[in-house]
Amino acid sequence: MKLQQLLSFTRKAVDEYEMIQEGDKIAVGISGGKDSLTLLYALHGLQRFYPRHFTLEAITVDLGHPGFDLAPISDLCRGMEIPYTIVKTEIAEIIFQERKESNPCSLCAKMRKGALNEAIKERGCNKVAYAHHKDDVMETMLLSLIYEGRFHSFSPRTYLDRMDLTVIRPLMFVEEADIIGFQHKYQLPVAKSPCPVDGYTKREYAKELLAQINRENPGAKNRMFSAILNGDISGWPERKLHTRYAK
Repeated sequence: MKLQQLLSFTRKAVDEYEMIQEGDKIAVGISGGKDSLTLLYALHGLQRFYPRHFTLEAITVDLGHPGFDLAPISDLCRGMEIPYTIVKTEIAEIIFQERKESNPCSLCAKMRKGALNEAIKERGCNKVAYAHHKDDVMETMLLSLIYEGRFHSFSPRTYLDRMDLTVIRPLMFVEEADIIGFQHKYQLPVAKSPCPVDGYTKREYAKELLAQINRENPGAKNRMFSAILNGDISGWPERKLHTRYAK
């Protein structure tokens, strides 16, 4: 996938779900993976021509795993002239050494999100962009059906009133396969996660299940995604298919 295609998908999401307003200061949560770095490229590119002006801040929560090298990402942000904050934590030590959690993902996510939100507010941002892509939307729906018994997926735009913070997901129309292609084409400086349980999660199960369903029923993924967009899911904002902006 070329940058122009990425920007087209990103603008589609931003326009249809009104993710960006004039003067927004948007934090981009950088995990070090391909998805968050692709999101950074997408929003940095969108800045150049989007009719509503906004600024960016990149933030990484360092969990404290040894060998997590963020220097290449720091260089990337410097080249893009995007302020980059690394939040040092001891979350890994707390979870794996002190508490010895057998199922660490939920607690880790909660602690990581708390540290991220605190840094976001300190940097004066009013929005945070998450790098969830099209496959993530469908995988979350499958997990919700299987484990919660309801048809649901995370919203493209969510206001967190207790934090006075809006979450946006500008990559929701981008397929993971295209992100992988973008990663290779533009040689993104991915910092591989050193987490010992990385990849062994229920989400990984949902990813494999989704791929199997689509192999056995070609086109199923697109039909499932359309069902989500048209499903009138509680908490989702209205979709604006023909939004126009005044200059």
